[in-house]
Amino acid sequence: MGEVHHIAVVGLSRNLEKPARRVPSYLAAKGYDVIPVNPNAERLLGRVSFPHLESVTEPIDLVLIFRPDAEAGSLIEKAVRHPQKPAIWLQTGIRSVPAVEAARAEDRTVVQDLCIFRVHRVLMD
Repeated sequence: MGEVHHIAVVGLSRNLEKPARRVPSYLAAKGYDVIPVNPNAERLLGRVSFPHLESVTEPIDLVLIFRPDAEAGSLIEKAVRHPQKPAIWLQTGIRSVPAVEAARAEDRTVVQDLCIFRVHRVLMD
């Protein structure tokens, strides 16, 4: 994750007990610029929360998705259309095979059904 600095977290949770809050908190503590994307929160992790991915005005290197499979496909499509061409990561348990294949056909880096926290701890700690 050496080239990743700015991570837009779609579905960053207000609930401190959920992985969708603990994992982004860990990444922020490790020095990543974590950009909250949650339409139901004004601020998360001390930052303004954007209502949707398209509204993020800051640089994005990676879109980290913590939303159900049913939403993942459209979120991947939005990430693929994003002008900054961020990589896309679907957290553990989240899959969208057709959308992932389409994104990869567009030469996008996509990971699905894998915990970024666990990978980061193995590679970077």
